[in-house]
Amino acid sequence: MTHMSVVTTFFFMGLPRAPALDVPLLGLFLVIYVLTVVGNLLILLVIMVDSHLHTPMYYFLTNLSFIDMWFSMVTVPKMLMTLASPGGRAISFHSCVAQLYSFHFLGSTECFLYTVMSYDRYLAISHPLRYTSMMSGRTCALLATSTWLSGSLHSAVQTTLTFRLPYCGPNQIQHYFCDAPPILKLACADTSVNEMVIFVNIRVVTSGCFLLIVLSYVSIIWSILKIRTSEGRHRAFQTCASHCIVVLCFFGPGLFIYLRPGSRDAVDGVVAVFYTVLTPLLNPVVYTLRNKEVKRALLKVRSQSVFTQRK
Repeated sequence: MTHMSVVTTFFFMGLPRAPALDVPLLGLFLVIYVLTVVGNLLILLVIMVDSHLHTPMYYFLTNLSFIDMWFSMVTVPKMLMTLASPGGRAISFHSCVAQLYSFHFLGSTECFLYTVMSYDRYLAISHPLRYTSMMSGRTCALLATSTWLSGSLHSAVQTTLTFRLPYCGPNQIQHYFCDAPPILKLACADTSVNEMVIFVNIRVVTSGCFLLIVLSYVSIIWSILKIRTSEGRHRAFQTCASHCIVVLCFFGPGLFIYLRPGSRDAVDGVVAVFYTVLTPLLNPVVYTLRNKEVKRALLKVRSQSVFTQRK
């Protein structure tokens, strides 16, 4: 895949910024990164420990937290190194391949997972009596496995299409991580076919998933409106609100960047911060602060740890 390339090292140009902002941005992104990793680890721990949270919704949430933790780890540490020193801007060719593959693997898996989670909410609200039998442990495992396999396949296509081209001269990536659009700009060959295939591939995946999510929520809203009690309607709406918030924050910036053919703008780097840095943090915040069950489980874990320490 890489035999035609002369370039052995790439250099990130990082976010478009004034040099004076390097230290404040480093501090800000470091705090967000630590909170993201700790927050998602905490969600994983709480769901594993509390048997009340061993339901399909929380099973998919553990998958989401696991993805978000690694999604953040794939891009943010290198971004921090780029901000910390000029020497941190370098990345080897093979590390760049690995980063691009990991980024698209986790990103597309998350995209598929949001779709599965919206389907899960649709079944829970529209078919409450049949929900338990329809979303058995085996079905959940099958759906989760499908998202991971689909994500790996999608990413393999992106990575192969990007790095099968020759790279023989320019090696400065106008971004803070290895992504297909800025890397294709450096190729020593015509990239129009590659760009179009990548564009269509991402468009089919993101638009397809987004459309399925919208259809699920149209059905969910229709079912909620049929609920007779206002308390029941409110509870059903609250269940879906958290998912809606993270879906919009994930898909919005992604659709902006990837669904414009030939997008190379510096603004893409700034927009990418939303789904590489902020969305992975948003999930633990939204799902804990808005969710009574998770908050109750967190307090339970905390009280148990305090009791153990006293003993």
